Amino acid sequence: MYELVKKVMFRLNPETAHDVVELGLRLAGNCTPALLSPFASTFFTSDPRLQQRLLGTTFHNPVGLGAGFDKNATMLKGLTALGFGHIEFGTITPKAQPGNPKPRLFRFPQHESIQNAMGFNNQGLASVKKRLTSLYPFATPLGANIGKNKTTSPEKALEDYRLLIEGLKEVCDFMVVNVSSPNTPGLRDLQNEAFIGELFSMGKALTSKPILLKISPDMGTDEALKLCECAISNGASGIVATNTTTEYSLLTGAHAFGGLSGKVLTQKSAAFFKPLAEAFFGKTVLISVGGISDANEAYERILEGASLVQVYSAFIFQGPSLNKRINEGILARMNQDGFHHIQEAIGARR
Repeated sequence: MYELVKKVMFRLNPETAHDVVELGLRLAGNCTPALLSPFASTFFTSDPRLQQRLLGTTFHNPVGLGAGFDKNATMLKGLTALGFGHIEFGTITPKAQPGNPKPRLFRFPQHESIQNAMGFNNQGLASVKKRLTSLYPFATPLGANIGKNKTTSPEKALEDYRLLIEGLKEVCDFMVVNVSSPNTPGLRDLQNEAFIGELFSMGKALTSKPILLKISPDMGTDEALKLCECAISNGASGIVATNTTTEYSLLTGAHAFGGLSGKVLTQKSAAFFKPLAEAFFGKTVLISVGGISDANEAYERILEGASLVQVYSAFIFQGPSLNKRINEGILARMNQDGFHHIQEAIGARR
């Protein structure tokens, strides 16, 4: 069924297609629980062997939706019915902003990959907070991905993150600091120990809600390890690895701007995650994202030390059955390896 839908949707401009999907999921979210329950029964995996208590909340399965798909937290109910064990919405900035000029979103179906140069287009803190206030607490763990406005100078960036942490701390389960998107000029320059140390120290003083750091796969290993160590020592509750990449040579026909995600990122993201897991498994929560499109890849990241995984591009190319397939595949691999609970599998290679 999804292949038929995809043929129609892929004839549309990628951003237009996303708008159509958003409308559908928003409308689905307005339905009564009785109308949504058949979808949840079909797509959602809730098995006690996959359930974990992390970041102060319960995750019924380890497969979540990465940031960037639901930028304004408008699709949460519909997305939960499609099987996501957690949803990271955003990126949210203090002020609403339109993002970068179009076209800024490109599909590469033959590679199951996407290139985006969106630039944190979102409705802003006030609008998103108002929407979340009527929903939270929510059935599925919610993560707020936060970033600075494009017009905010690096010298004033800390104030943007302060506003976001204070504004969202009561309407989400955890927050993810985004200083690693390639689509906001100067943002990746904030991936330095001085700024990160100050940011997480501030965050710890502002809220008891978990705050995690999302990092770029384009950093050197030593640099990434030092940055993560700095974040953790100053109060970070976890690491999300990784954001999109600007290594355009990975994808034939890629534009010279924006970030790449999907299968072209699989090998790079997995290789980047391994030394982070070696250094920090058991010390903090690790979430792996980047090129995960099937149960085997998800399970490999779990064995390396990921407590949770996230998908994004694969959801676009494979549709709503993806979550069910990955979760059932993880259970099958656990059975093969003799694990009775996912926590036995997490970091089994460490």
